[in-house]
Amino acid sequence: MSDVQTAPTSSYDVASIREQFPLLKTLVHGKPLVYLDNANTTQKPQRVLDTLWEYYTTYNSNIHRASYQIAERSTHEFEMGREKVRGFLNAKGVEEIIFVRNATEGINLVAQSFGRTFIGEGDEIIVSAMEHHANIVPWQMLCEEKGAILKVIPINDDGELLLDEYEKLITHRTKLVGIVHMSNALGTVNPVEEMIQTAHAHGVPVLVDGAQSAYHKVIDVQAMDCDFFVFSGHKLYGPTGIGVLYGKRKYLEAMPPWQGGGDMIATVSFEKTVYNELPNKFEAGTPHIEGAIGLGAAIDFLNETGMDRIAAYEHGLMEYGKQVLGNVPGLRMIGTAKEKASVFSFTLHNIHALDLGTLLDTRGIAIRTGQHCAHPVMQRFGVPATGRASLACYNTREEIDALARGLIRVSEILG
Repeated sequence: MSDVQTAPTSSYDVASIREQFPLLKTLVHGKPLVYLDNANTTQKPQRVLDTLWEYYTTYNSNIHRASYQIAERSTHEFEMGREKVRGFLNAKGVEEIIFVRNATEGINLVAQSFGRTFIGEGDEIIVSAMEHHANIVPWQMLCEEKGAILKVIPINDDGELLLDEYEKLITHRTKLVGIVHMSNALGTVNPVEEMIQTAHAHGVPVLVDGAQSAYHKVIDVQAMDCDFFVFSGHKLYGPTGIGVLYGKRKYLEAMPPWQGGGDMIATVSFEKTVYNELPNKFEAGTPHIEGAIGLGAAIDFLNETGMDRIAAYEHGLMEYGKQVLGNVPGLRMIGTAKEKASVFSFTLHNIHALDLGTLLDTRGIAIRTGQHCAHPVMQRFGVPATGRASLACYNTREEIDALARGLIRVSEILG
């Protein structure tokens, strides 16, 4: 079981949760902000903002490099952030937690270090047709460099992976599976535990892109048995510029550093450099200190709120949204998987997504429009772009109602 602290699901006071997020009080074009772009980034609770302010005003200093008091505190708080991440993911040890800038950098680290070391000409990497570009392009670059082959798991019309086809793709040349846990463009929640078991039966390690899933549900990397897991702090109610790569120790120890500089070394001479122990081996230079500390504060917020309570509340909100948005004339939902969470991707008549988003903005409603860094998904469903409304722990039914009314109004204007 995860170290994440959970709370009873019987009560969920969304009003009190919203009070913790100052930006939600913002007016846009004179109207209350309806923020429905959480798959892009989430808003930050006051405790995260206070933590960042406290760092810069009371103990701003570098870490791992000095013995004076505020530097010792800075180091302690930074490493406490790492420990909070370890608990949040239920990793075995803090040495398995590598701080990076975001999920994208975490994937690139694995591609550059693990990939360059263990993947060669004719070897195969498997991804899915619903991946974010961050879990496509690094592997394409590696394949071009090494002469490896990228294979793609197809999806059906509901936006679900064809698992029978996945099993057929695995061969003795398969060296890695990279799979998104929850699609940012469709909301599909993939059966990663089952997929990991299938890969492991063939001795193949698995990287899970948890950028979307980590702030919606309890993540237990030991129970999941993934070999790598990545997420971004800014989607987890934390600061931008901080992310996490979890890796099983046996892989991280076998992988070479991907950047050189301070803190990733034990000793340096012009004849030979000895690299540092984990996790420092992969954290060259001054890190995003306040980002890691702020991420720890965000995890405190999630633990106190209860990830199980958040998941249950958001599930109810999503089911309500399906009903309400399903009654909007001319709306086509893109992504109707049975296992789906917190994302509504849609088209409305033949209205251009950019026009849709611009007109909703005049009503104070913020959604994402475009291709969502998932061009292959748009091609699969034959649409140039979609509107996307995505939920978080502070959204309400009233906001979904406001979105539906806004869409109907846009349809009346442009439909």
